[in-house]
Amino acid sequence: MTIEKKRDRRLRIRRRIRKTIKGTAERPRMSIFRSNNHIYVQLIDDKSKHTLLAYSSFSKSFEKNKGNKTENAIKVGEIIAEKAMKKGIKTITFDRGGYLYHGRVKALANAARKNGLKF
Repeated sequence: MTIEKKRDRRLRIRRRIRKTIKGTAERPRMSIFRSNNHIYVQLIDDKSKHTLLAYSSFSKSFEKNKGNKTENAIKVGEIIAEKAMKKGIKTITFDRGGYLYHGRVKALANAARKNGLKF
């Protein structure tokens, strides 16, 4: 499968997911973007079209460890959950962004769950 076909497939899946998933101030949407080297997470209120929180493995405050990309995703999940709890956000809606719920996406989600976020 070529890169263009993979990208188009992911975008079609993403649009289909976004038809049903909406974020509010009480229950924001946790949006994931996965690049080749990093993982990015945002908590978004779709009603006011505002990003409440954002964090990534590319952030300056992120301590780059010698681990692999999955371990970095786990660390990002833990940090975003801690920041959300400090802001009073306890429940979220998970938006996997068209990616399979596997590997780094699953690791991030499980780490966020372990640190108190409810999906």
